[in-house]
Amino acid sequence: MLNKLNSIRYTFIQAQLTTILFTTILMLVILSVISMIYNPDWLGQLNIVLFSMGYFFLGSIIAVLVGFRTSGQLKSKIDDLSVMIMHLSRGNYRSRLQHEPEGEVARIAVELNELAKKLDDQVRYLQRLADEKAAYAETAHKIATIEERQRLARDLHDSVSQQLFALTMMSQALVRIIEKNPAKARQQMAEVAETAMKAQAEMRALLLHLRPIHLSDQSLSDGIANLIAELKTKCDIQFELKIDQVSSLAKYTEEHLFRIIQEGLSNILRHADAEHVKLFLIQKKDHVFIRLADDGKGFDWTKADQKKTSYGLKTMQERGEEIGGQFQLRTKIGEGTYIELRVPSHCQEDK
Repeated sequence: MLNKLNSIRYTFIQAQLTTILFTTILMLVILSVISMIYNPDWLGQLNIVLFSMGYFFLGSIIAVLVGFRTSGQLKSKIDDLSVMIMHLSRGNYRSRLQHEPEGEVARIAVELNELAKKLDDQVRYLQRLADEKAAYAETAHKIATIEERQRLARDLHDSVSQQLFALTMMSQALVRIIEKNPAKARQQMAEVAETAMKAQAEMRALLLHLRPIHLSDQSLSDGIANLIAELKTKCDIQFELKIDQVSSLAKYTEEHLFRIIQEGLSNILRHADAEHVKLFLIQKKDHVFIRLADDGKGFDWTKADQKKTSYGLKTMQERGEEIGGQFQLRTKIGEGTYIELRVPSHCQEDK
């Protein structure tokens, strides 16, 4: 009931009745003044009261009828505006208002129609951008997959394939000299064993790259823990771990960090000859730190023959910088290698 009394229609009728009441009072005052000054016979006090009451009664009926009809037209227009706004709020940007050529409500209707058109155009534009982004992402994924396959093929050819060829040649030579020169044969067997171990290490490192690139539904911490658990079953390296459950990292950033750690462990397996590896994933305030250290043979960063190792480290550095990280490397021949990556973790959004 209160809602009806507060509606536009009843407010409009109330304004009309208020106007009739004030005009009746004004007319009553004017007639009373005329009666006091001129004192006509036909304008007695009773006639003044009866005339005022008749005017008020008849005027009220007319005011209600006119107000009801006029307010109904206005209410219908406002209801149309309300329906249009509801359509916009629900994402129906193709809805349009039919309106009169002039008037205040017509101007509002024109503005709403223009707003709906702009929103519809923006949605179409964003959908087109999303489709283009999806196409670019698919193309980039295909290119990255092809490049990764080509790199693995080169690595297989440059390392494992050549080592297997060397094993074949040494084995054939070993067959020829085993009876003639046992001492040299034993030395050759030791070289065969060493070459086989190197080939095995290369294969382990390459197989590490064949793991799924994405973490799927795993967190970064769980993905690293599973990766290390798998490596422990396949190599004799002792791992020292400190893996925090990091938060406030975008999924895109977690994927990059996981690939950086994969690349770092692959380099250790292939080149370091390490016995102990330390891997720390630490969150401090608004930064996440990755620290990867080994007690391997180290290397000279400036030498050209470190091209393979340098390629892997360069990939790690580029991935780190892509997510806003700072990459640091310390290494020396005979003293192992230490890598640290610091990445901001606050308010990151998934790309």
